[in-house]
Amino acid sequence: MENLTYITGNYGKYISVKEKFEKAGIEIDYFKCDLVEPNVNDIKFISKEKARQAYDMLGTPVFVADSGFYIEDYPNNPGYPGAFVKRSGVASNVEELLETMKNVKNRNCYFLDCLTFFDGNDYFQFFGVSKGSLSYEIKGEQIKRAKSNLWFVFIPNNCHKTLAEMTDEERNNRPDNHTNATDEFIEWYKLNYKDNKKLVKKI
Repeated sequence: MENLTYITGNYGKYISVKEKFEKAGIEIDYFKCDLVEPNVNDIKFISKEKARQAYDMLGTPVFVADSGFYIEDYPNNPGYPGAFVKRSGVASNVEELLETMKNVKNRNCYFLDCLTFFDGNDYFQFFGVSKGSLSYEIKGEQIKRAKSNLWFVFIPNNCHKTLAEMTDEERNNRPDNHTNATDEFIEWYKLNYKDNKKLVKKI
């Protein structure tokens, strides 16, 4: 069977994902590419469309992973930026985000991750959620595995550090009841997609 190929332009995402697959004994390939995102605030639709683009480009089983970031009481636009987290500039300019949110008491927010796998015939999607709150200042050190600058301002529930302040062990074992789309996919893949076994759980 052909190797899985992970498509992303974000090297930090690749490092985190690669480590998880290696621990599961699954080899993956990496192709660096920024795919075109449809201009809709729907993470499921965006992820599926990008998986289609990736397969059309490589002609091999591929998966993509996308994240939305939802701020409960963003001024005049609750839930913003959602799936527009990258295009809105929120992820690249956290200083401006904190300035916008400086007088907002409700700082609840969450990441919603969507991983889409496409084998050329069927699409399969997996989701992860991490809830928390927005800090009042940037905290933490730059690390290669950081998926987003939002790691410097996102404090998971039941924690007192931002994701960027945590060690790898603290992030992996944090007590916030988060779920992980990559972990869900790996477990499914091991059970349902090997030796050309018939797939289940189509979307």
